Amino acid sequence: MAGSGKSGLSAESTGLRDPGGPTASDSTTREAAIESAAHSAHHRGWTLALASIGTFLATLDIVVVATALPTLQRDLHANLSRLEWTINAYNLVFACALLTGAALGDRYGHRRAYVGGLLLFSAGSAACAVATSSEALIVFRIVQGLGAAVVLPLTLTLITHAFPIEKRGAAIGIWGAVSGLGVAAGPVVGGAVVEYLSWHWIFWLNVPVGVLAAVLALSRLPETRGPRPQLDLPGLLLAGAGMFGLAWAAVQAPSVGWGSPQVVAGLIGGPIVLAGFFAWEQRAEYPMLPLSYFGRRGFATANVVTFFLRISLLGSLFMITQLFQIGLGYSAMEAGVRILVWMAMPMLVAPIAGILSDKVGNQPLMIGGLILQGAGLGWFAAVVSPTVSYGTLVLPLIISGIGISFVFTTVSNAVVASVKLYDAGVAAGTNAAVGELATVFGIAFVGAVFAGYGSYASATSFVH
Repeated sequence: MAGSGKSGLSAESTGLRDPGGPTASDSTTREAAIESAAHSAHHRGWTLALASIGTFLATLDIVVVATALPTLQRDLHANLSRLEWTINAYNLVFACALLTGAALGDRYGHRRAYVGGLLLFSAGSAACAVATSSEALIVFRIVQGLGAAVVLPLTLTLITHAFPIEKRGAAIGIWGAVSGLGVAAGPVVGGAVVEYLSWHWIFWLNVPVGVLAAVLALSRLPETRGPRPQLDLPGLLLAGAGMFGLAWAAVQAPSVGWGSPQVVAGLIGGPIVLAGFFAWEQRAEYPMLPLSYFGRRGFATANVVTFFLRISLLGSLFMITQLFQIGLGYSAMEAGVRILVWMAMPMLVAPIAGILSDKVGNQPLMIGGLILQGAGLGWFAAVVSPTVSYGTLVLPLIISGIGISFVFTTVSNAVVASVKLYDAGVAAGTNAAVGELATVFGIAFVGAVFAGYGSYASATSFVH
């Protein structure tokens, strides 16, 4: 796809209204043209590399702060609620803005939006690095989350445009491995930086990588666009407000109680606003999310699987990173290395899962992955105690990590395979938004249990 490569695709085949627009054959021809133009080996290599960098940065910052939580608690005098917000501020805005990121790519060009997201993420990282209070850190994490919300859905959009369908599973497997690397590297990078430098460098490291990736994307990636010539502003506002209501309720519940007025208002108001979003999308001229996609088995199933996977994964990670340090007495670096057997599995297994999904389909790997993840975490919970040896925890963590690896790759593959080529960003953004909302609920559920039964007073009270 040389030059600007604007797609100019019709929205006809997605059910978007386009009175007097091109015919179905025109749309098919244009889709074929955009696909074939993007399939040069040169562009595929650069696209995969730069998209992988974007997803690495976005996923790394979901978990990298977790290892630094005890240090942040001491240095910034943060209580449990503020500690949760250092993670949830990022996840909350990430969840609410993901569909916006995909829509911006459609409207202004995928490459242009991707570069803008990388630069915004880098600026937010620099601001986090110089924060002197927990309140300031939380605010700047919001800026990071906005940048990541643009970057992440567009990584799959870029890959989907660049790779033909017969090679897409393997490419998404590599993308999933890098995403897994971001999750795996989070505890290790966070632990090493906290122990040998300072927590500020967790964020400084993002800046040169993000800026370099943005510069290379401008010069190496072709420009593509989606089928929506204008932003669905009412849809953006309704989707963001509905997601915010649900996520806010989940974040606040551990500290103020699930029965408090603000939590109840979020849990009731969020779904009501989302219902308004779905009603609007049915009559919008250029809907940001074609509702017909939810009638497709692969798309609907992948999003349900993502929701439960992420509740389990990030809720567990939030406490396990602290467990190794506060409950079992390891340093930040020692904790990060020990968690690596769990978080590194996607990096090792996701490429294999991608290749297998091209051969046997997504469903068997999804089902097997969920079973392994649940079994591993259940085993971990059964054996943990203040005196448990690390060797006892290794195998449960490995089993859970293999399960996560199977699901990561197959969910992404199923989502983008369920829609038209030019709607890959919308599909990826929807799936990522579901996952981030689940992350917020996962941390909230686990935080609520901890607030009721545990404390930071001692190793024994923490494990309890």
